[in-house]
Amino acid sequence: MAQIFGKGANLAGKLILLAAAAGIMALVFAAWALPYSQWATHVGFPVRQPVPFSHQHHVAGLGLDCRFCHSTVEASATAGMPPTYTCMTCHSQVWTNAAVLAPVRQSQATGQPLHWVRVNDLPDYVYFDHSIHVAKGIGCVTCHGRVDQMPLTAKHASLRMAWCIDCHRDPTPNLRPPDKIFDMTWRPSAAAPQRDELFARYNLHPADLADCSVCHR
Repeated sequence: MAQIFGKGANLAGKLILLAAAAGIMALVFAAWALPYSQWATHVGFPVRQPVPFSHQHHVAGLGLDCRFCHSTVEASATAGMPPTYTCMTCHSQVWTNAAVLAPVRQSQATGQPLHWVRVNDLPDYVYFDHSIHVAKGIGCVTCHGRVDQMPLTAKHASLRMAWCIDCHRDPTPNLRPPDKIFDMTWRPSAAAPQRDELFARYNLHPADLADCSVCHR
């Protein structure tokens, strides 16, 4: 009886099985790794806005404090977005005819607010309060990164639950003196209050901070 398979059939079969196994392993790895990737978390990707606002220009260049635009960050759960008249405080005098600011001028003329797109958007089942983080010594940089170096605003941290819990379990590395919360360039120094001292001053209790009900209410 004639031989059906040639001499290389066994080798070809082994190679096919190895390729199939490698493909399955690659798919399993991709399924595990994809949710942690920048593509999935959108970290580092600038968000398209109605006006290409540059924090780099306004914060680093002009020296505007975060609270000039985000005026409710110290007293409210939300940081707040600037109304059009805040923008026009300056732009009624400078860059008055710039094409890029046409949406701002239209908003001022019609009374319709600009629809800014969230860069850091938490799920509806997560409760987050800006004011308590500010009051307890967490600076803007911790979550938002060096926005003073961002020509277009992009997400700095994944904001995954594990990322938040790591800080809640041990907030000490992220603590700042009260007068440095909004300082983008601040770094700890020997003259500054030590973080253990700040931990006591802010009366923090990590065991309570890690409780599920803190964020899920």
